[in-house]
Amino acid sequence: MTGETGLDEAIEYHVVNSLGWPSLRPLQAASVDPVRSGVDCLLIAPTAGGKTEAAIFPLLSTMVLEQWRGLSILYVTPLRALLNNLHPRISRYGDWLGRRVGLWHGDIGEAERRRILADPPDILLTTPESLEAMLVSRRVDHDRFFSGLRAIVVDELHSFAASDRGWHLLGVLARLERIAQRPIQRVGLSATVGNPEEIGRWLQGGEATSGAGERELRVISEETAVSSPKPEVMLDYVGSVTNAARIVAELHRGEKRLVFCESRRISEQLAFELRALGVETFVSHSSLSAEERRRSEQAFAETRNTVIVATSTLELGIDIGDLDRVIQIDAPRTVASFLQRLGRTGRRARTRRNTLFLATSSDTLLETAGLLLLWKRGFVEPITPPPHPRHLTAQQLLALALQEGAYGSNTWREWWGRLGLMDDGAEVLAYLRSEGFLVEDGGLLMIGPVAEKSFGRRHFMDLLSSFDAEKELRVVNGNKELGFISPLALPREGSKKLDAKPVLMNGRAWHVDHVNWERFEVAVSPVAHKGDVRWQSGAIALSFEMMRAQRDVLLGETPDVPLSRRATEQLEVLRETRMHQVSRDGLVVERSGQGTHVWTWAGLKANETLRAALGGIEGQSYNDVLILRGEGDFRTLAGMTFDGVVPYTPAEMVGKLKFSAALPMATALQTLGERFADTDGARRVAHQEMTERSHEER
Repeated sequence: MTGETGLDEAIEYHVVNSLGWPSLRPLQAASVDPVRSGVDCLLIAPTAGGKTEAAIFPLLSTMVLEQWRGLSILYVTPLRALLNNLHPRISRYGDWLGRRVGLWHGDIGEAERRRILADPPDILLTTPESLEAMLVSRRVDHDRFFSGLRAIVVDELHSFAASDRGWHLLGVLARLERIAQRPIQRVGLSATVGNPEEIGRWLQGGEATSGAGERELRVISEETAVSSPKPEVMLDYVGSVTNAARIVAELHRGEKRLVFCESRRISEQLAFELRALGVETFVSHSSLSAEERRRSEQAFAETRNTVIVATSTLELGIDIGDLDRVIQIDAPRTVASFLQRLGRTGRRARTRRNTLFLATSSDTLLETAGLLLLWKRGFVEPITPPPHPRHLTAQQLLALALQEGAYGSNTWREWWGRLGLMDDGAEVLAYLRSEGFLVEDGGLLMIGPVAEKSFGRRHFMDLLSSFDAEKELRVVNGNKELGFISPLALPREGSKKLDAKPVLMNGRAWHVDHVNWERFEVAVSPVAHKGDVRWQSGAIALSFEMMRAQRDVLLGETPDVPLSRRATEQLEVLRETRMHQVSRDGLVVERSGQGTHVWTWAGLKANETLRAALGGIEGQSYNDVLILRGEGDFRTLAGMTFDGVVPYTPAEMVGKLKFSAALPMATALQTLGERFADTDGARRVAHQEMTERSHEER
């Protein structure tokens, strides 16, 4: 029976009496009819906006009305921690209706897995990698386990769509639809994105256009009410992490503060400094053990006068209770990321969304000012799925052979239909057959000896995930696992520096007692003085729009947010010291004996695309400047379309592309190059006027 909201009456009763909600939130109310109609949907709202309920309440209502039995709904997220966080919440909703909710990922024990396989729950919370593992497992009866699937909820869709994990998920989902022998309703949950319609279409079929077939798509977005108070956003310049810690310690005492940092290293440094100032501080980032993160997040949720320092791990929808303040150290890489973090606050009545930015250097002050300029203009980045995922095409063709044992050499396309992931399928399949990754017998393709050699370790575990985790050492204090650090962060055994180099982990300093390189384990003990730790990281490629906004700041535009006196003064210093790098008339070209500096303010990808168009001449690209040391006339690019221009990729970079072993070297290099190209940004730069300045004019 359906209630006034359009939901099952039992759900309506519990919303009011168990949750204590006077009504559904606007997004939840607007989502009921579209989700219950069975069409594909994209639900958009800030963090903590109630997106999970907007999807689950209507689906549970339909489950009861249509009497779905067995495993009917998959709920997929990119993080195990988010699944763990959601499991008790969604289980509670299932209990209202006598329906069971299961949890399956890499940390789930064998006994629980056996129970789930023997008696499937109505809803299963999992990751794409765990779904792939179930599909290729001989222990799972696919037809029995997945035949009742009706819907999949993809949480944090923007995170999936921006990476190879999204392509992998779409490939797995297409195979599940063939097993279920019916279309599976797709419900995506996302924070604000610049191109919601395109991402919804991509979720339907891997193409960000209206050509996703005949499937209907509904996009439901939570609009900010006109009466809502404007966010409190302020920019301050503090000059160092130590100074940032002092500001965080002094401000908003008695309140719950979430501090975002852009690297694990900075988060550890800040947490150590805060603890030294007597502030109760917790830490959350990807290199801490799952137990340490859970302990921090739980403790933070239960206290008030405290700080949790985090990287983007807490940007996604993990519930850590009501927040009073968000403080951002330096700038996130995108406006969308900032909106996610801003949305952590202002959820209680009579509170306002807020973020205080603390810039620790002149460069990050400029980055932050540029980001805030874009935000005030109403800009949000569009999500662009990585182009030409040929390596994942290979992965899917090999995974299907593991799943089925063998499949038809002429019927393989039936498993994926028109999914864009398989656009290059014929060429990739031809290579897999010619090199022995797949072998044919009687018109059937099966795993060959080369695939066994390349991916067969640990029962083909390497073939289940679309990404490679960074190889890190396990850090332990006695029997307690603290987390993981890069091998590059430690000296080899016997080094004189071993005794003098404490490491930071979970905001505390640890003495390195012993490094067991065979077990890849570091034994540590606590010390009082400050340490350090580094994790591997590459150059950060900022977008064309982000860099152009920084250029606008240098040319005099200031974001319409309160700036501290220190930030205002430092911005003026920046404009004075970098005035020779910008011009209102277009590009600045600076020539000297060391080469030519072209101040493009276009981003690393656009600059590398420009260098490739010049024949790959010797030089170096940064986000703001392209340095050319070889012969090349930049003016020749003015009329160029840049179609097919791909930045040069060194052969040693091929290892960065997962499953590259299943592609020809030239194809793998082409794929990497295409992913690092920004032809639109390069075209816009090349068509600008140029202002030439000599080195002496600086």
